Amino acid sequence: MPTVPATSPPAVSTTAGLPWPGLLALFTAAFTAVMTELLPAGLLPRMSGALDVPEARIGFLVTGYAVASFLAAIPVTAALRGFPRRPVLIGALAGFAFCNAVTAFSSSYAVTFGARLLAGVMGGTMWAMLVGYAARMVVAERRGRAIAIVLAGITVALSLGIPAGTAVASVFGWRASFGLLAAVGLVLAVWVRWKVPNFPGEAAAERVPLRRIAVLPGILAVLSVTLLLLLGHQAMYTYMAPFSERSGFGHTGLVLFVFGLSTVAGIWLTGVLIDRFLRTTLACALILLTMSMLALGLAGDVPGVLLVAVAVWGAAFGGAPTLIQTALVNASGPVHADVATSMQTTVYNAAIAGGSLIGGLLLEGASAGALPWATLPLVTAALAVVVVARRHAFPAGN
Repeated sequence: MPTVPATSPPAVSTTAGLPWPGLLALFTAAFTAVMTELLPAGLLPRMSGALDVPEARIGFLVTGYAVASFLAAIPVTAALRGFPRRPVLIGALAGFAFCNAVTAFSSSYAVTFGARLLAGVMGGTMWAMLVGYAARMVVAERRGRAIAIVLAGITVALSLGIPAGTAVASVFGWRASFGLLAAVGLVLAVWVRWKVPNFPGEAAAERVPLRRIAVLPGILAVLSVTLLLLLGHQAMYTYMAPFSERSGFGHTGLVLFVFGLSTVAGIWLTGVLIDRFLRTTLACALILLTMSMLALGLAGDVPGVLLVAVAVWGAAFGGAPTLIQTALVNASGPVHADVATSMQTTVYNAAIAGGSLIGGLLLEGASAGALPWATLPLVTAALAVVVVARRHAFPAGN
């Protein structure tokens, strides 16, 4: 294990301004990670034909990525805690670039699947450190805003990135979309080296055991909501292409664009309400998600209902990552935020893997019409946890 450098960590600015170039680099890293993970969901038919496998197998590329992230997040993060932070981040970004390049050129499903597994390891490593990195770049009074800026990369990837990647694939082919992602990863690695400060790794004596964080009041409830919400969301989102096609609408890119654009409204509204009404905002979002899944289950084969329900779904889901992440930091406290985030990264990716697997099995064994009915009880269960966990995880009055 490397030793901790003797020099002090870079000082954060105490002025009114935020370190925008560095925070935007981390924002772009979050964007790139989401794009790498979820882009196959928008390219199911094209990748299926090119790799000569059923659409559900392309969905399993998302599953494989998430499983690798789930397995890697905690052990890899623990192994690298003593290393300076910036080289670890640059290494993860270079890994993304390599894996996306392999995907762009591969004509073998097995090779593509292997590249996705390696990309998942990179994603698990990076997600465990992004929030803590942003928090260390600013003074405590601006920590929440810095985290919100970085996590907005998730929303922008969903609202603009995935539809844009689908549009690029429709014009230039799906391989061009992954090739472009590979180029972004390389440019971003240079940007991080230039504008993101380096921080030393943790000294062995300062490392808090994971088990001590897991038993803090409220942590289990927040992680449970993360699991239930992402299981349900991913089971539906991964297979939006076949679901939208069953209505005869067929314009998957437009459906994903409506979803993504609605997430922008959701994250904006969340930013306005989160500091005063976190519990209420999250509960209302889950209620809207429940209503949208009910509408998709009952009348999702009607194009007008499909678009309206997807818009409500996107608006409700848009602020969910920020709401849940903030609740986790509130429950763990800033001192334990990095360790708690690694736990949430593991749960998050387990849910993505499980959700895409559930959706794929339903698509093969039943039909796309069964997907909203699988999501509905999971979102309802997440809402129940928020309602019950009113003391520590989602306290009343917040």
